[in-house]
Amino acid sequence: MAGSEPARSEPADSDPNEVLFEHRGHLGIVTLNRPKAVNALTAGMVHAILEQLADWAEDRGVSTVLVQGSGSRGLCAGGDIVAIYRDMLAGGSGTADFWEAEYRLNAMIARYPKPYVAFMDGLVLGGGVGISAHGSVRIVTERTRTGMPETTIGFVPDVGGTLLLSRSPGETGTHAALTGAHLDGADAVFLGLADHFLSSENLPALAAALERETAEDAVGRFAERAPDSVLAGHRTWIDECYAGNDVEGILRRLRAFGGEAAKAAETIESKSPTAVKVALESLRRARGMTLEQALTQEFTVGLHFLAGPDFREGIRAQVVDKDRNPHWLPATLADVRHADVERYFEPHANRELNLSVKETDNA
Repeated sequence: MAGSEPARSEPADSDPNEVLFEHRGHLGIVTLNRPKAVNALTAGMVHAILEQLADWAEDRGVSTVLVQGSGSRGLCAGGDIVAIYRDMLAGGSGTADFWEAEYRLNAMIARYPKPYVAFMDGLVLGGGVGISAHGSVRIVTERTRTGMPETTIGFVPDVGGTLLLSRSPGETGTHAALTGAHLDGADAVFLGLADHFLSSENLPALAAALERETAEDAVGRFAERAPDSVLAGHRTWIDECYAGNDVEGILRRLRAFGGEAAKAAETIESKSPTAVKVALESLRRARGMTLEQALTQEFTVGLHFLAGPDFREGIRAQVVDKDRNPHWLPATLADVRHADVERYFEPHANRELNLSVKETDNA
């Protein structure tokens, strides 16, 4: 049994204790270690994980990889959006650099040659979905609260989230993306974001079993039947109301249906009008894409959001000033024209996503 193994190289301003690596039996363990920030991802963490996963992929002594979060609040609340906000104010390139490394990590996880087990316990939002839902063995619990809440901060689902949600049953992924709803473990299984459900109290025992058993055998012994998904119970009105490519039409149908559907309309109307329309277009375009194609599209869209007002304003209202009163620009859906949406998908002349694993990631 090996002890904690620190990453060998990281950006100069990173803290090596933000992510911990252990090798126990034939299990490699990644522990996100920023519990006060619900393990929000930093650039240093992403680069360290990329490097360690590349090493473990070639290590015959590691048969399975486990990713988990420290503390009791969750696996990962997403990227460090306060750092993104500061970078936007400074006009820096740090956010684009972070996304490029993060998306490379998402792609690596999806094609990882060994079982990649993710404990999606507690909060698993945004970037937390990216480091878990692309894995081959995704575990949720009764404590799971997951989702892609980006429209709340004037942004759109990324980290491959547009592809994942485009593949969910019917229009349930569209509902999740536009409302930014927090979903429980049963909903995550239904949407295709997770595979197995078990009680959170059994996670330590499962981790111990993974040290000596195959992932298939260990998970098979501990997995339980997931509760019924509330979201699945709303499938009828969700599929009917969210059909089509027109947000205004979706809202009309939701209001007409009433009840929970009308509440969903109110929620969507509180989001950034630009983000809602671009999110819907992103999901529609993601259908039939590969993960690499979806990540490339998300990178392009994200760079345009960095240059616009709503992403910065959304973070200010929700996280920085916390007044929960964002002033979106444009302020209404009617003011966001189709041509405005189309511009978010135009490639940038001076930057494109490179998903290849760099030599420094394997150094």
